[in-house]
Amino acid sequence: MAPSFDHLRDADVDEDDYDEDEIDISDLKEKYEVQLEQGYETFVVIDGLPEVTEEQKPKLVKFLLKKLNQVGRTREDLVYMPMGEDGRSLRFAFVEFSSAAEAAAAVRQLDMVPLDKRHTLRVNKMSDIDRYGREGRIDDNYVPPKIDEFTEKEHLRSFLADPSGRGRDQFAMYRGDSVGVFWNNEKDTPETIVDRQHWTESFIQWSPLGSYLVSVHQQGVQLWGGASWSRQKRFAHPFVNMLDFSPGEKYIVTWSNRPISIPDDGHPQLSLDEDGKNYVIWDVETAKPLRSFANLDIPAAGADGAKPPPKFPWPAFKWSADEKYVARLTQGSSISVYELPRMNLLDKTTIKIDGVMDFEWAPATPQREGVKQYEQLFCYWTPEIGSNPAKVGLMSIPSKQIVRTLNLFSVTDAKLHWQSDATYLSVKVDRHSKSKKSQATTLEIFRIKEKGVPVEVVDTIKDTVINFAWEPKGDRFVIITTSEPTGPTAVPPKTSVSFFCPEKAKGQTVGNFKHLRTLEKKNSNAIYWSPRGRFVVIATVANAQNSDLEFYDLDFEGEKPESDKDLTANLQLTNTADHYGLTDIQWDPSGRFVASWASVWKHAMENGYHIYDFKGEQLREEPVEKFRQLAWRPRPPTLLSKEEQKHIRKNLREYSKTFEQEDAERGASADLAVVEARRRLLDEWLAWRASVDAEVEEERLARGLPVNPIEGLVEQPENGEEQQVIEEIVEEVIEETEEIVP
Repeated sequence: MAPSFDHLRDADVDEDDYDEDEIDISDLKEKYEVQLEQGYETFVVIDGLPEVTEEQKPKLVKFLLKKLNQVGRTREDLVYMPMGEDGRSLRFAFVEFSSAAEAAAAVRQLDMVPLDKRHTLRVNKMSDIDRYGREGRIDDNYVPPKIDEFTEKEHLRSFLADPSGRGRDQFAMYRGDSVGVFWNNEKDTPETIVDRQHWTESFIQWSPLGSYLVSVHQQGVQLWGGASWSRQKRFAHPFVNMLDFSPGEKYIVTWSNRPISIPDDGHPQLSLDEDGKNYVIWDVETAKPLRSFANLDIPAAGADGAKPPPKFPWPAFKWSADEKYVARLTQGSSISVYELPRMNLLDKTTIKIDGVMDFEWAPATPQREGVKQYEQLFCYWTPEIGSNPAKVGLMSIPSKQIVRTLNLFSVTDAKLHWQSDATYLSVKVDRHSKSKKSQATTLEIFRIKEKGVPVEVVDTIKDTVINFAWEPKGDRFVIITTSEPTGPTAVPPKTSVSFFCPEKAKGQTVGNFKHLRTLEKKNSNAIYWSPRGRFVVIATVANAQNSDLEFYDLDFEGEKPESDKDLTANLQLTNTADHYGLTDIQWDPSGRFVASWASVWKHAMENGYHIYDFKGEQLREEPVEKFRQLAWRPRPPTLLSKEEQKHIRKNLREYSKTFEQEDAERGASADLAVVEARRRLLDEWLAWRASVDAEVEEERLARGLPVNPIEGLVEQPENGEEQQVIEEIVEEVIEETEEIVP
């Protein structure tokens, strides 16, 4: 037994028996030594506080702690508020949090937050003040800031005023190393607006309302716009692979598969908080980062044989229709909803949903019957877990109220499809048989705006649905099905295309969804609705054997079949086309034209683009070497009221006459311009010929030669002597053949 301190002998503590320098205490030092540099990261400096006396100070500290403890953990004794010589506070305080992450959250969520009606907090990291304000970095002499003169900015929507007055749309083309923006001239060559070499290094993309053209570079992302196509914004996120705008262009999220690395000397836009992160959410107006995130580990396929998730789900962050929230899925466990622009977690907690596989925000704010205050909605689905059935749910945000749930059985997979006005939600459910050898699809359609959110089931589909698309701003949809197993195969499977629409009903109600028509033995795999509805293109995309396009009109004005009298559609095939090597299709925002192209990113055979009108008539075909991408420029929503739009539709024939006359005049003027150009060239050539003849004549006279050169070569008859003309005929045998006739 070791002796106690009281019974130690002098020999036990003889200093000669050991040497302090020989004792290794590095492990204890590493564990308990105070790291000052690391310690600074837990401190923040809060400015903008009201001026108080020593007696008022505790009350202010307690009031301030209510806000501070919303983002982290701190105590009254960890708040230091310096006082001046006059006994009043200096209007700032130092606060220590329990971790550097909490301090960073305080800077992100409390900076520029009102404390009361007269005071706004400014929160900064103490380490930032040391980094930027240390000796030598700030001039001791005050230099007043230079205020630049006001310069009017270019209008970012000037493209809506077509100088020709024809309401043309613009599109961008990326081919070779150049990117150009053009006016669509239908059959004629597109009119160039701007064309630049090496404008992007990766790809191009328009913002949702068409205000910006995005270029992507190794150093980051740039936004271009205005009449001069100047750089409007810059987001210095290196090596961006993908990006996504919020619906109203207020925010943008960028993602790179390479984690961000902040150099020792700092970064122009990012801080140490972003180090090691892959996603950055930015405020477009200020070009400042709001928050950054790292990649999530994607779970493997479940033991119950559930379908494994995609390798990389995109978009990883999804925006609400009103841009007040952005949400992220942690597959299998939860959905995190963040409030914009503060990027704080809604109610400070994630929404726990066991087994959640996917979710989607409603693309518009649903106006549900019987609900006074409209909130944002998102839908989600969970697979079967043990004896619990699969489930589809609707949740209202920010109240987190469950609006509707639906239990499902024998589910292999599910896909969520919102209609553009959030009137309907279609859940495409792939169900397996008891033996799990065969599979079929049902559609569970939620009628969002009706009281109680009733669900209609479309169970007449015998095969597997591989594609589904709602009509924009409408209530019809198209599906593509196949009876063969899905997945990569040497020969693509045969498919069927089916059209569905509601029955006619009295009043404003919408009838049940009914099958309209099915087209068998097709190769189609893609559906492209016009953004205005009514017209749809059914196509075969990225198929080496077929590249068909079929144009359909669902409100054909011809005779309606007797079997479709009670349905709200009249289907008609208006045209077909073929585009070899087709890889992409896109409608223009007006719904008047369709572009298809073959991209060199997919193959190098016959790259180029075609343009069709909405009826399927080919207007232009242009092969382009190394053609990469075409993108129509989006338009913002119309400013016309519903009454004004209704008036225009009612009097459309009158407006059409004016447009048709302008088109005819433009065609005639184009022909006249060609004739005038040819006549001008002929007149120029004749004038040049006359000037040359005059010069030659002057030169011959100066040299004493006859004006007519023929006169000097032919002997002229003497006076009175007639000139004789001798005609000589020469025969020449060109070919001679000999044939022996028996």
